[in-house]
Amino acid sequence: MVNSPKLFTTQNALNSAIKNICDILRRSNCAGALQYIPELTWMLFLRILDHQEMCQEIKCQNLGMKFIPILVSPYRWRDWGSPNGWKRIELQMTEIGAFLRFVNEELLPYLKRLKYHPNATQIQKVISEILFSVERVGVDTEKNFIDVLDKVDQIHTDNIDKTHIFPISQVYEGLLLKMGEKSNDGGQFFTPREIVRFMVRAIAPQLGETVYDPCCGTSGFLVQAYEFMLESLGENFTEEQLRILKNQTLYGREKENLIYPIALANLLLHGIEQPNLWHGNTLTNTPIYDGLFDNSPDSFDVILTNPPFGGKEGKEVQNYFNFPTSSTQILFLQHILDSLKPGGRCAIVLDEGVLFRRNETAFVKTKQKLLRECNLWCIVSLPSGVFVNAGTNLKTNILFFTKGEATEKIWYYDLSDIKVTKKTPLTGDKFDDFFRLLPEKGQRDRSWTISRQVIEERGYDLKAVNPYINIPSKTRTKEELLSLIEAKNREFIEALASLKK
Repeated sequence: MVNSPKLFTTQNALNSAIKNICDILRRSNCAGALQYIPELTWMLFLRILDHQEMCQEIKCQNLGMKFIPILVSPYRWRDWGSPNGWKRIELQMTEIGAFLRFVNEELLPYLKRLKYHPNATQIQKVISEILFSVERVGVDTEKNFIDVLDKVDQIHTDNIDKTHIFPISQVYEGLLLKMGEKSNDGGQFFTPREIVRFMVRAIAPQLGETVYDPCCGTSGFLVQAYEFMLESLGENFTEEQLRILKNQTLYGREKENLIYPIALANLLLHGIEQPNLWHGNTLTNTPIYDGLFDNSPDSFDVILTNPPFGGKEGKEVQNYFNFPTSSTQILFLQHILDSLKPGGRCAIVLDEGVLFRRNETAFVKTKQKLLRECNLWCIVSLPSGVFVNAGTNLKTNILFFTKGEATEKIWYYDLSDIKVTKKTPLTGDKFDDFFRLLPEKGQRDRSWTISRQVIEERGYDLKAVNPYINIPSKTRTKEELLSLIEAKNREFIEALASLKK
C-alpha cells in the first residue's frame, strides 16, 4: 500500500526523498551519477509534466475552454506511473515482467516518436529529446523500478512548501553537482555555481537581450541568467515580459548525447517551457537535432560559457575556422567572436594556457582579433582549485569583453592566492570587493590595469601577474649552493651504501 503524497516542509525532507530514490537506483544497476541521474531525469520530468497537465486541464474546464493534452492515455504518468494508475494495475495483475515490457516496448518508443508526429508541438519535441538516449529502463528488476516510481510519484510542485524550502528545480541542480565529481567523470559538464552566479551578475543580462551558451552542458549559465533576469523584473512583470523571457531569450548548444536531455530537463524544471537548445557539434555546425532551434537568431547580445578544458579537435573541425588549431577553447573563442552582436557582451572561462601561449599562430591571431574587435575590459584570475571537483587543478581565468570597439586597457582582478579545495570551495563573498571596485575599475592590492600596448609588447601574453605581490628571491650565494650540493651528495652516498649491504 502506497501512502498518499505528503507535504515536504523542510529542505532536508525533500533532499532525503531524492536521496532515497537515488539509493534504489544505485543498487539497481545505476551505480554512478552518470547512470542514475539520467534515469531519474526522465521519470521526474514525466511526473512533473503530468501534474502540470492535470492542473491545466482543471483550469480549462473552469474557464469553459477546450483542453488539448500533450500526452494521451495510456502514456500519461497518471495511467502507468502512479500506483493507482489503471494501466499499471492492469499490467501488474497479469504475468511478471508485463509492466517492464510495456514501458520498454510501448511507452518509451511512443514518447521518442512524438517529435515526428504531424504538427508536433514544441513540448512534444522536447519530450522526445529528453527520452533521446533512453533505449530501455536502466533499473535491473521490475520490483526496484516500481519502488522508484512510487517514490517519484510522491514529488510534485504542489506538495513542496516553497515558503520554507527551494523548489524542485534547486534540488535537481543539487543532483547535478554529483556529475561534477571526479569519481563520476562528469566534471566537463559542470561549472561551480558561485562562478556562474558571479559571471551572470557581472554581465547583467536584461529583458529584451538574447543569451547564448555554445557548449551549455547542463544549462547552468542559462538557468542562472533566467533567474537573474526574472528577479530584475520585480513582482509587477507582465505576461508578455514573461513570455519573452521564457521563449525568446535563452539559447544553447550541447554536443553530448547523455547531457543534452539533462540540459532540457533542467530548463523545464525551472519553468522554461520551450527550451531553445540545439543538439550537435557547435564547432562544425553539424546538428543531431535542431528542431528546437528553428527561430534562433544568428547572433546574440550576451554569451556566457565555459568551453571544455584541454579538448583537442581534428583537421575536419579545424578547417571550419580562420585560425586552425587543435585547441577546443581557441576554436570556441573564435566561434564566440563571430556569434556576438555589435555591442554584445561575453563572459568566458579559459584556462591559463590560452592567455600566455605565444608559440602557436592560432593562439596569437585569435587574441589579436579579440583585442582588435572587442573591448576586453576585465580578466579575473581564479584560484587553481576552483575546478577541483571537476577533476582538475588547472589554473583558470574569466574574460569579460564587449564587441564593437578595440581594447585600450585591461583591468585585472586577482583571486589566485585564495586556497580552494574540495571541502573549501570558492564562496560568493570573495567577489564582494570586485563589485565594489568594478564601477571605477579601481586599483588595490588585488587589481591593476595594463595597456594594450604593453600586451602587444609581451606578444599577446594576457596572463595576470599581480604587480603588488612580492615574490621572494630564489637567488642563493655560492657558499649556500656548495653546501646544498655537499648535503645531497652525502645523502646519495649513504643511500648507495645501504643498498650494497
